[in-house]
Amino acid sequence: MTNALFVTDPAQPNWVLPTEFSRGPWDPQHLHGGPVAAIGVRAAEQLVRDTVPGTMQLARVTVELERPVPLAPLMVEASLGRPGRKVAGVDVVISLAENGSRLGRARMLFIRRETVDLGEGPQVTRSAPPAPPDDLVAARSSWEGAEVAFHLDGAEHRFVESSWIAPGPAVVWIRLRVPVVADETPSGAQRAVAAADFANGVSFAIPSGQFLFLNGDLTVHLLEEPVGEWIALQAVTH
Repeated sequence: MTNALFVTDPAQPNWVLPTEFSRGPWDPQHLHGGPVAAIGVRAAEQLVRDTVPGTMQLARVTVELERPVPLAPLMVEASLGRPGRKVAGVDVVISLAENGSRLGRARMLFIRRETVDLGEGPQVTRSAPPAPPDDLVAARSSWEGAEVAFHLDGAEHRFVESSWIAPGPAVVWIRLRVPVVADETPSGAQRAVAAADFANGVSFAIPSGQFLFLNGDLTVHLLEEPVGEWIALQAVTH
């Protein structure tokens, strides 16, 4: 088994094969939303890097999961819906490679990034968030299963507040155990969207053993490019 969320083929640029590390908790044949969002962001980042001049940063992404995404070969196709040197919009469509059936889509907004001299005016400073404490213990999800899955094996969770089995608000540090694609270092944006889809799971409001509460979509706004392997998630589910 490849130690990555997806396998790619250089001969087929838009083709990806999900691995067991992408599997979700609801059905062993369906993917978790986090890996789907991450592979979509990767496709958009590649397109922007190849076609838009300058350094662009992902500012917003909305992923709509129209159908369950199966553990099967997929096509991830990105197109430049809004070209521009300062702001660029990218559309990503995820479909089943076998017959082209659309499974989901994403809309992303990229903004140009560069250093600007603010002169003598007021300076805005923000302190960096603390790193995850070394004494936090990795928490194994309570959604156990016999299969390898993203929430169990593809990502690591270290809770600061709450736990997998406690309902209500939670604060947890999350990092990928495996890369999105083999032999590639995931971007900060890929790490962030993969972690963001855990929000309703780590802060559940109703018992997961009795109810299903899947995300119909995922929207993430990024003020800046996340740095490092760990993403801090503060979440509450209503």
